[in-house]
Amino acid sequence: MTQRSKLADRPLSPHLQVYRLPLTALTSIFHRITGVGLSLGMILLVVWLVAAAFGSGAYGIATEFITSPIGYLLLFGFSVALFFHLCNGIRHLFWDVGMNFEIEETKRSNVLVILFSIVLTVVSWYMALV
Repeated sequence: MTQRSKLADRPLSPHLQVYRLPLTALTSIFHRITGVGLSLGMILLVVWLVAAAFGSGAYGIATEFITSPIGYLLLFGFSVALFFHLCNGIRHLFWDVGMNFEIEETKRSNVLVILFSIVLTVVSWYMALV
């Protein structure tokens, strides 16, 4: 038997399309993604502040963009990322002191992170729009 045929007979490892990631892994991945999203979202805030420093014309243009549908979508995504990253960061603080490492506690904290992220986002948008 040749080396090539030995390799062809070996099973392939499961791909991400086959393997179902646990919720803890998904929240970890999403925590990293939201961290990058928050960094990029800060650019919008800096542009808005710089526009305010340049005068009413630039500030008006920046405000017009932020209050457009695309601007609201970006702000909504930024707020979801902010609250998820905050809630998951608080969970990581508990983990840092050695709490909630049991599987059932971790599963419960996964759900709580997602639930609190949704609640905080909805409440903040409700307060801002009312």
